[in-house]
Amino acid sequence: MLRTRSAVAPLTVGLAAVLGLSACSQDGGDDGSRVAEGNAAACPGKVVDVVVSVGQWSGIVEELGGDCTTVTTIVASSAVDPHDFEPTVADVAAFDDAQLVVINGAGYDTWARTAAVNVDEPPVLVSAAEAAGLEEPEEEPGAHGGADPHLWYEPDAVEATASAVSAELAAASPGAADYFAERLTAWTAELAGYRAAIDDARAVADGRTYAATESVFDRMAAAVGLTDATPEGYRRAAGNESEPAPGDLTEFERALADGSVDVLIYNTQTSGSIPEQLRSAAEDAGVPVVEVTESPSDADGSFLEWQLDQLAALSDALGGTP
Repeated sequence: MLRTRSAVAPLTVGLAAVLGLSACSQDGGDDGSRVAEGNAAACPGKVVDVVVSVGQWSGIVEELGGDCTTVTTIVASSAVDPHDFEPTVADVAAFDDAQLVVINGAGYDTWARTAAVNVDEPPVLVSAAEAAGLEEPEEEPGAHGGADPHLWYEPDAVEATASAVSAELAAASPGAADYFAERLTAWTAELAGYRAAIDDARAVADGRTYAATESVFDRMAAAVGLTDATPEGYRRAAGNESEPAPGDLTEFERALADGSVDVLIYNTQTSGSIPEQLRSAAEDAGVPVVEVTESPSDADGSFLEWQLDQLAALSDALGGTP
């Protein structure tokens, strides 16, 4: 189906702000890019220039890097659809000075890998997909034929990527290695709450089903033990960004009405008549709707807070499902 991005309400004060884990200043570009400047005076080593392809990973990188990184996020705005993104000349130029580039991989941001490997002195590349043990697909950029690319919703991939980023930061600035290690330890400690929230959701997800207007949350749904009841025809159409057949839509609505679906996962960063129709059908049938987003709605917010808010909403919805 056609994808139209819209911004959603910002989160409350993030964990990063409370813990002092964010870089010292932020700047947003008119094109949706963002720069979080490091602070050489407060860094025990040299400040590392990092480019991050998409905002799903930049919060983690900024928290791990702190004063010792300047982080440029190419697609930082939730109003920009990463699936359809085409970098400008200025976006590509940002890779020239990077010492480290962090991408999602799995076909999600192939443009970023291409930009990184084609500069005169290619930077070190960390791919979340490779950190998670996935192979890059052979499809063209934006293709959805390979593995599910929404790796920020895979708890193990999040931890593996953070560890890989921290290791490469230390290698790029040996004088700040202890600083980076301390920040990784602090960030890892915060994951206890994230893991606890996943366990809470798992406790109420046993034997339950979900259907989704889009597949962005599938990895987390699997992590908490939900069974996917999204009709296959609809899922295939959504994955191909095409309109579902009338029969597929009817099947989806029937599943909502007959009790086959315990919760509807609804991506608020897309709009259109079909997702809205399915949401209305769920509400009419008494099926709780859990709102999720593909990318952080607040570019300055905490990755963990973004995730915790959604996990809490899921647990509350499942806890109230008969």
